[in-house]
This record gives sequence, structure tokens and C-alpha cells, in this order.
Amino acid sequence: MSASLPISETFVSIQGEGKLTGVPSWFCRVSGCNLRCTWCDTPYASWAPEKTTRTVDELVDEAVASGVGHAVLTGGEPMMFAEVAVLSSALSKAGLHITVETAGTLVLPGLVCNLMSLSPKLANSTPTDDPRDASGAWAKRHEERRLDYGAINELIASTRDRQLKFVVSSREDLPEIESVLANICGYAPSDVMLMPEGVTVPDPASIAWVVEECVSRGWSYCPRVHVQLFGDTRGT
Repeated sequence: MSASLPISETFVSIQGEGKLTGVPSWFCRVSGCNLRCTWCDTPYASWAPEKTTRTVDELVDEAVASGVGHAVLTGGEPMMFAEVAVLSSALSKAGLHITVETAGTLVLPGLVCNLMSLSPKLANSTPTDDPRDASGAWAKRHEERRLDYGAINELIASTRDRQLKFVVSSREDLPEIESVLANICGYAPSDVMLMPEGVTVPDPASIAWVVEECVSRGWSYCPRVHVQLFGDTRGT
């Protein structure tokens, strides 16, 4: 019997973030996450996970039938599920390029990945005083888990290409980013990306500082093109 996974959604769209922005891709979003970012843009896969059980065979058939050449395994946190490694292997054998989007706190043995898309979580992600976490249990758990340099470095070493996407809310995030990068090996400045926080298209004046910092440091500015095109809409 084929392995199965809790799936929040699958869809075909263009990649909206990172090095492959604009590339037609099949997205598979697993449901479930070991973190709870306060600004999470997919709460239906983390804070209030919705799922349908799908078999790996079904998912591979859907990806192949989509006719696109790229698959994006995302979440939630795909590294939580051993079956994602099975799915990645099957997709690779079917000829698809595979991007894995992860916070970088877990390592999944047997994972096949062409582009490791890491999003290390900064302090701005911790759900302090978040009404969804009245007891504060998730804030404590999130803060304890959000950075694992051993896992990040192992994931970077495991693939030929990688990107490090940081969600930023202000210049005050920059010293923390520099501190995080000081503990990471095997990346180039061009692999580092700054992405303004939020699920709407930002006002140009509000993000001018992000562009300035990217230019001065050799980093990349990372827009959310899917939000520009479709708004904050599921399935895009």
C-alpha cells in the first residue's frame, strides 16, 4: 500500500518567492508544523491545520499530470513527515525538479531535493502575547525550536543549491540575521534573501531600506510575486 500524507492543499501556480520566482510549479502543502510563527501566512497548515489524507501515488500522478517540471514541497513543515522523503524520491524519478521549503529545524533522511529553501525564524516570529496562544505554551516551544544550526548546516550540505529567506519587519532584524549567518556554512551572499513581513503588497517607501541593505550586502530582495498577482489567496 502506498505511503500517505496529511495534505492541506495541492495546486499549480507560479513560484512566487526565491530563485525560481515565476517558474510554473506544482505545490504540495503538508498539514502540520513544529513551530507557530505569529505572522504565519498559512495558518491552515499550522495554527489550525486542515488536512486530507492523500497517498504518495496519488500525489505523484497529480504532479505528473500537471505538465509542469517543478515540484514544491512545503507546509507547514514538510520535514516532520518521513513519507515526504518517499514522495520526493518518486517525484525525482518522474523527472521533476524539487524545491523543499522548510524552517530548517529538522533533517529528514532520504530526502531528494534540488533546491533547499530555508527560512530560519527570527525573534520577530515568536507568538508572544498571541491570542491563539493564551497559555504561552507555543511561544515558549517556538522560541526553543526556531533555530537549529546543526540542522541548517546539514541541510545546506545535502544539496547543490540553497536559499536562505529571512522575513524582516524592521532594520532591527539585521543584527540577528548577521548573528544567524555567522553560524551557517556553505552559502554565498547571493543565497541570502530578505522578504518584508506581511501578506499584502508593501508600499515602496516602507521597503526602501530592505532594498538598500540587499544592495550593500550582495543579498537579494525577495518579493511575494504570487501576492502581487493574486492577493493573499489560497491555491496560488
